[in-house]
Amino acid sequence: MLTRFVGTVFYADLSVGLDLFADGLGMTVVHRDGDLVVLERDGAKIQLCQNAEAAAHSERPELGLETDDVEAVHRDVAARRPDLLHPNLPTVRLRPWGAREFALLDSTTVCVVVRQWPARD
Repeated sequence: MLTRFVGTVFYADLSVGLDLFADGLGMTVVHRDGDLVVLERDGAKIQLCQNAEAAAHSERPELGLETDDVEAVHRDVAARRPDLLHPNLPTVRLRPWGAREFALLDSTTVCVVVRQWPARD
């Protein structure tokens, strides 16, 4: 029944979110209506909402983005926007919990961790 969970990130300035998700991750704007933007790539979606008050009063989120080819996504982001790679996790690393990950960080400290879990037998 449930097929997808789509989060919303609030920004005082939508251009910051578009910089991270469209320019950095290569997502495409599939809907724009006033202060709401929906982006998608390879079936993954995110909603961005321009609301300065909500952005100021909410924690800046850490979002997880799962992939089946973390190396390819890293190559794409590193070639496109290396400035968005998180200083604490700029390369793909095997983490203690078994996932291979790297991360991106925007100027408002929204963090996106791109991860690939080991294949299940």
